[in-house]
Amino acid sequence: MAAVSAALLVLLATACTPKPPEPPPNVPDVHIAAVGDMNPADNLDPDSPSGRNGAAIAKLVENNEIDAFLGLGDFQYETGYCDGYVNTWTKLWGGTIPKLYWVSGPNHDWEPGRNEDLAKFMNGQCKGSTEKAAINQERGSIGNGEPYSKDFGNWHFAFLSSALWRYDQKKASDATKWLDKDLAAAQKAGKHLAVVYHEPYFTSDTDEHGRAGDQKPWIDVMWKYRVRLTLSGSQHNYERSCPVNNADKCVKDGMTAFQVSTGGIDLRPFTSKPRYIEKRFSDTRGFLRLTLHGNGSFDWNFVPTTGSSTDSGTRSAN
Repeated sequence: MAAVSAALLVLLATACTPKPPEPPPNVPDVHIAAVGDMNPADNLDPDSPSGRNGAAIAKLVENNEIDAFLGLGDFQYETGYCDGYVNTWTKLWGGTIPKLYWVSGPNHDWEPGRNEDLAKFMNGQCKGSTEKAAINQERGSIGNGEPYSKDFGNWHFAFLSSALWRYDQKKASDATKWLDKDLAAAQKAGKHLAVVYHEPYFTSDTDEHGRAGDQKPWIDVMWKYRVRLTLSGSQHNYERSCPVNNADKCVKDGMTAFQVSTGGIDLRPFTSKPRYIEKRFSDTRGFLRLTLHGNGSFDWNFVPTTGSSTDSGTRSAN
């Protein structure tokens, strides 16, 4: 009798445990290009690293070979104003705008009271440029620090401005709550999860920057919902982590963190080597291409445009 009761309890428990949603049938792959830290001050040279990257990605946009270009922040150096975006950045990168989804980083992109033009530019409100970024075409005006999310196929991307942690702790905390709700809803809908933010948490040190440790609350939320991949910039080099959890451990269901700040600005050498970093280099400019499959697996390929280092591979669905 006891054995029968135990078996019944197991059966009931199994019946009450929700099954993970099945991926929709025939979901097409999603093709993405991503890079940050793009154009040096006053640079208009099409043969510069920035010019080569902008032209290569614009060609992918023109030929409809990608579904989105993810701009990982630091679009125009040293400080982004309307004049620089319109008369400099667009000359080399303007062809990417029709498929551009963006986040603002601190200082170069956005500093309240100093430079707040990036949001205006992306919404076609700078004099001399009325074209809107893809996300602004879809949603209208988006503020520099305003989080948003977007589904691409069976993948859900959340976009966060890491500048919030530097300039507005209250809004950074609000963004953490927003991220929790956003990822919960996407997970419930059966989506695979990704997050885009400028200043990386999983990264090697350089002489200029280290880990953005104040963003740990975001990392904890990402781990809670088992985000599959993250994309960041800022460091002026390239890095890829193992699937990593919020305690810096390589685990099977962790986040693959890409840090891609090789858009055209001067590169920086590494000064530390975290154990969770699997691949890195600081001698090559280029951009990352991702192919995201409906079952949660994905392929990556770093495309060099100035230099010869590269990185490619596949992460399985399990």
